[in-house]
Amino acid sequence: MFSTEAMNAETQSGVTDKPQDPRSRVNPLMVFVMVVIVAMVVAWQWYDTRNQITGLQQELAKRLAEAGASGKESRNLAAEAREAGRQAETKLSLLEAKLAESQSQQVALEALYQEVARNRDEVTLEEVEQLLLIASQQLQLAGNVKAALIAMQEADARLQRIDRPQLSPLRKVMLKDIDMLKAARYVDTVGISLRLDNLAAAVETLPLAMEIRPPQTRSAPGPIPAEENVWLKFAHEIWGDMKQLVRIQNMNKPDLPLLAPSQTYFLRENLKLRLLSARHALLVRDAASFKADVKACLDWINRYYDSKSKPAVNMLEALRQLHDSEIGIELPDISASLDAVRNYRLARERGSR
Repeated sequence: MFSTEAMNAETQSGVTDKPQDPRSRVNPLMVFVMVVIVAMVVAWQWYDTRNQITGLQQELAKRLAEAGASGKESRNLAAEAREAGRQAETKLSLLEAKLAESQSQQVALEALYQEVARNRDEVTLEEVEQLLLIASQQLQLAGNVKAALIAMQEADARLQRIDRPQLSPLRKVMLKDIDMLKAARYVDTVGISLRLDNLAAAVETLPLAMEIRPPQTRSAPGPIPAEENVWLKFAHEIWGDMKQLVRIQNMNKPDLPLLAPSQTYFLRENLKLRLLSARHALLVRDAASFKADVKACLDWINRYYDSKSKPAVNMLEALRQLHDSEIGIELPDISASLDAVRNYRLARERGSR
């Protein structure tokens, strides 16, 4: 693109430098046309440049407006983010406070659980010790192996519910004593004692041997002749009545004792005392005294009472069964279990201090 000043300068320089040639002289009209064309081109370029600048300004304004809106939206988002951050911090603080509170509650609950567990274990151990004491008393005082076995099995079941590895040695000792009780011979002390009480109560129903009366044997009178007179008939009747006054009987016990009523009372009471003495010997597991008392009762019944009567036969049979019963068995000793429980409780108390 050439400007007018450049063309003038170039023309002037050509005039001064070279001599004018009539053939090279420029037509003014052409110059004018060229100037006009150049001006139109310049104007068009200026107009186009202006339009471009205007478009750029509008685009820039639009972009600035969008940037302002975006900035405002960003500021709003930043404000919302700051508000959300503050709310999150508040919630985090509340969560931390609740977490600290829950942790403190958990610690308190754990301490309470440990305390409750210790108390429960202590109560269970006390119950186990009481059951072992009951089992020992049943063996020592009543000789009741079955009751002692039930008490020890219940004590072992309560230890099993605790489920502590530290209780394994204690349970081992208890199971050993339980096996000893299972292997021991069982004597029904309660049943034998009740049978002796029933026999003592049945003493009043035993008939004495001296109270036996021979059976009435009345011979049928012979036929009396019709022509017999009244006096002979009366004499036969008197003779029949006189024969009933005296009876002769063969007794198996020629030395049948005759007892006065007071002696009869004391005989029954002494028989009851013998039965009660046998009951006492049973409870203290004195087999010799038990058999001696039962043997004395058998001898007294055979001697002073009617041994053929039904009450006497039943009592004699019961006494013979009791006499053959073996009550002098050696009972097992379960003191090892009781000592093990007491030692465990003592060690536990020392460890908790």
